[in-house]
Amino acid sequence: MYLGPSLKKIKNVYEAESVRKREAELQTSFHTTPPTKPNAKKEEETLARISQSLRVNAGTRAMSTASAGLRRTDARRPAIRPTWCCSFSLDPQTPHSKPYSPIAKPHSLTSRRILSPGRVSPIDSDPIDSDPIQDLQEKRLSSVEESRDGGSFRGFRVRLKGREGEVVILSEKEKEMICENSEVFGGLIGGMDLNRGFEIELDGVKGLEGFKATIGLMREAGRNEMRWLAKIGVSGAIEILEVSCSIRFERGIAACLKYVEAAPWTENEEEKLKTLLKTYSLNKTLTQDIVSRFCTASLTSSDNLTVHLIRSITSGSNSKSRRELHTLMNGILSSSSMYQKDIAGLNKEGIYDLCHSVLDSLLVLFKEERPSAERISQQLENLNWLSEILIEKQIGEEFVDLWINQGELISMHEISSPMVRYEMSRVSATIFISLGKGKIHINGEKRFEFFNSWFGPMLLDFGWLRRCPKGLEMRMLEECIGQALLTLAMQQQQRFFMEWFRVFSEQGRECPNLTRAFQVWWRRSFVRSVGQS
Repeated sequence: MYLGPSLKKIKNVYEAESVRKREAELQTSFHTTPPTKPNAKKEEETLARISQSLRVNAGTRAMSTASAGLRRTDARRPAIRPTWCCSFSLDPQTPHSKPYSPIAKPHSLTSRRILSPGRVSPIDSDPIDSDPIQDLQEKRLSSVEESRDGGSFRGFRVRLKGREGEVVILSEKEKEMICENSEVFGGLIGGMDLNRGFEIELDGVKGLEGFKATIGLMREAGRNEMRWLAKIGVSGAIEILEVSCSIRFERGIAACLKYVEAAPWTENEEEKLKTLLKTYSLNKTLTQDIVSRFCTASLTSSDNLTVHLIRSITSGSNSKSRRELHTLMNGILSSSSMYQKDIAGLNKEGIYDLCHSVLDSLLVLFKEERPSAERISQQLENLNWLSEILIEKQIGEEFVDLWINQGELISMHEISSPMVRYEMSRVSATIFISLGKGKIHINGEKRFEFFNSWFGPMLLDFGWLRRCPKGLEMRMLEECIGQALLTLAMQQQQRFFMEWFRVFSEQGRECPNLTRAFQVWWRRSFVRSVGQS
């Protein structure tokens, strides 16, 4: 077992002390105990030889241990250290590398901190406790300042510290520039004695790049600041505006607001501007043009504006443009849309007025000598779109009543060509799907009236809808017609299922396939469970 040199030394001293104690005990017992044997002299000589041999053995072990420790010490001795050359750090083995004590500082450097770049907090004049290693680096930096100033540090230092720990120390020109343009820094420096060295630290700076860009804007005094801001874009200008507000750089605030007002924004940049204008109290004369770009206080109500837009779409003549605008308005009016702030953003009466207007136009077109299939298709497409909007907003029950009472259109359907009339069944298909999915809630009487009016035309036009669906899901339509039919009374179901059975047997797939719903109706009507009469 290896022991260190200090432990071995203690062991050797202990052994020597034990030998001396043993020898003293032997001598004491020899002198105090009276001799009882004639050969007492021989015993004394024997004891003397034993003590002598013990001293010799202890000395030998001590010498061998010391020599072994000396060999290990020589083996661990480091090589000759090379000469310390030029470096930005201190030599760890020079007298300057003694542990730095924050109590005895080499210079009278007063630390002052601004805790947040966005909000100028009261200045903390108390000394800041810091890490000794960081203090050692600051000591090195302070010595550089001393050598420049002739042995004593005077003036001030501006130190920017980011949230991720990065540090930027402003140069002399940058310090002069920021004190001349910033009311915050000018006020701080104006009340201090520049014969003493002190430091202004901005801790937790959100973006050092924005602060550097602000200093760059200060350099553009008397030049074309708008052209300089255009190079960094709106996002960079907003960052400069935030820094300028925090340090009260008035010329920078005015320049950034002027540039941002004339430039287009993204939605993220608009949110940043709104937050910034809420945080800082700026001159209304400078901000009124920007505020007017996202202020909606004086605009028309969105309900009335929506009806006006829908009316413009329904009166349009370009079918491709109408489809694109349909998609646009559906996205805006959708309940899951990012543009929808509340559920109730629609004028119900205005939409139903549009429905009546479209129905009146349809009657006029059907009564013409040569009805235009294109114009009739356009008006029925508008009517179907309006019904989808009402059903999506869960206010489509009145539209079902309106569609049930179109006796004139039903009579026109019987005498019109299939190419003209099948678009009517597209409107009925929207209502069938809504009833089958439970999106429209009307009583049984209204459901029966709807089937009585439009179930027959649907059986005739289903083949044309299959050939020209225009986004209509035919499998879902078949399923929903069967589900809606099963919500009627049993006698009513029998009537409509028998009508379907007759048409389906003659036309086949030109008629909707309701076999699953028919099986359900048959089991409910005629199959009895065991034990039931």
